[in-house]
Amino acid sequence: MWASGAAYEPYVGRWSRLVADRFVRWLAVGPGGGWRDVGCGTGAVTRAVLAAAQPVAVVGVDRSPEYVAHARARVDDPRARFVVGDATELPFPDRTATAAVSGLVLNFVPDPARAAAELTRTVVPGGRVGVYLWDYGDGGMEAIRAFWDAAIELDPQAAALDEAVRFPLCARGPLGELLRGAGLVDVEVTGIRVPTRFADFDDFWTPFLGAQGPAPAYLATLPPPHRTALRDRLRTTLRRAPDGTIRLHARAWAARGTRPGR
Repeated sequence: MWASGAAYEPYVGRWSRLVADRFVRWLAVGPGGGWRDVGCGTGAVTRAVLAAAQPVAVVGVDRSPEYVAHARARVDDPRARFVVGDATELPFPDRTATAAVSGLVLNFVPDPARAAAELTRTVVPGGRVGVYLWDYGDGGMEAIRAFWDAAIELDPQAAALDEAVRFPLCARGPLGELLRGAGLVDVEVTGIRVPTRFADFDDFWTPFLGAQGPAPAYLATLPPPHRTALRDRLRTTLRRAPDGTIRLHARAWAARGTRPGR
């Protein structure tokens, strides 16, 4: 599912960048120090850290060699490097980072509690851990919500694949509990809402054809007539502004906590 950074960017990468900037600023980590970006993907969070947090160094890690290569090619900063690795077995020593972050990843990790513990392990006492995930429910990631609502109307069995069903972690309460369970203190959770403006229907629909993520992966399994029916259903149900644009919003839940000790 996660093999093409070029296909990911127009699907949700462009919106993740908007969230990443606000997320990094909200973490309120002072300048200097080292950061770990776990599940770095195409490098959106790393770029936000470099731009807003004045770090000494950022190391991004991702399981996908293709995404790591994509990030390396697009983050031109000597303070950043990227490595292939697993979120549940991070290739970093204990207590060496000022901050460890993860964006839009933990719901895809088979053991998110272990990943949260690994994030905590890597930071120094007093260090900050922060994560964010899309809200797939009503009023959350509206583009994906519209897709699944239309898909389920045409194929009720698709309900089991809906991210809102598959990923209960993507909510305020569970995300906060995840960080508390990792031993962090002063845990806070907030919503970050950003506009997702599509130039026209093609701008909305075409990224779903890239097979990056659960909804596009489901779409790729449909025979052409069913795919066309879903496209046409969305074309008729999505509301357009007078200029033809489709103006939606996306919300992510962000959580932050501090490793206890001095």
